[in-house]
Amino acid sequence: MYEDLKGKVAIITGARRGMGKSHAIKLAKAGAKVVVSDISQEECQSVVGEIKKNGGEGLAVKCNVTKKEEVENMVRAAVDKWGKIDILINNAGICEFKPFLELTEEEWDRTLDINLKGYFLCAQAAAKEMVKQKSGGVMINVASTDMGQVGVGLPFLAHYSASKGGVVALTEALAVELASFNIRVNAIAPGAIDTPIASGQKIDPKIMETMQGIMARIPMRRMGRPEEVSNLVLFLASDASSYMTGSTVVIDGGWLA
Repeated sequence: MYEDLKGKVAIITGARRGMGKSHAIKLAKAGAKVVVSDISQEECQSVVGEIKKNGGEGLAVKCNVTKKEEVENMVRAAVDKWGKIDILINNAGICEFKPFLELTEEEWDRTLDINLKGYFLCAQAAAKEMVKQKSGGVMINVASTDMGQVGVGLPFLAHYSASKGGVVALTEALAVELASFNIRVNAIAPGAIDTPIASGQKIDPKIMETMQGIMARIPMRRMGRPEEVSNLVLFLASDASSYMTGSTVVIDGGWLA
C-alpha cells in the first residue's frame, strides 16, 4: 500500500508550519524517518516533537535553502543519522503580494532565490547522494496553479508566478535527466490552500477584492486543507506512483476545470 514508507528517509523543506509541517507528519505516520527543515530550529524541533509523540522518527535541521553550504549540511545530517536519502520534498517558499509596477528588484530576487534557486540547490544535493547510493529516490517539487500555461494568471504575483513556472520546468528537466538513476521527479500544483502564508498576510483592500473574485471561481467553494495536499504527496513519494515522473499534478478544488 502507498501508506507504507517504512525504512525510507525523507527531507522536507519549509516544514515548520503549513503544508510542509503537514507533509512531515503524514510521511512520518507512514513510517518514514523525516528531516524537518526550515529557517527556525525551534519551530522545526516542535514539529519533530509532534512526530515523536505519534511514535515516529524525526530530526530538526535549520536550513536557509538559498545557501548552498546550509543545504549540503542538511543533506549530510540526514545521511549521518540514517545513512541515506530516499525522498526530497522541495516545499520551502514565499508568496508576497505586490503590484507589478511597484515590485522591486530586491523583492523579485528574494522570491526567485527561495522559490526556485532553493529547489535547485536542494535537488542537486539530494540527487548526488541518491546517485551515490545507487538505490534511486523520489523528489517532489511544490509548484502552484499559478505556474503559467494553465489559464490562471494571478495579479500582484508576477515574481511568484515566474518562480513556480520555473519549478515546473525544472521538474520536467530533472525527470528526464535523472530517470537513468532511478530517481523520479514530480511536481504538485496546489490551488488555494488554507495555510499561514495564505491567511496571515496584510493585503491591500484592492488586492483582496481581486483575490476574492478569483476565489469565487473554485467549484468546491472552499480552500483546500494542508492534509489534503499531504495525501497526494504521500502517493507520489511511494511506490504506488512508480511509473510517474515529470508530471505536475494539480490539486485545486476544481479551480482549473
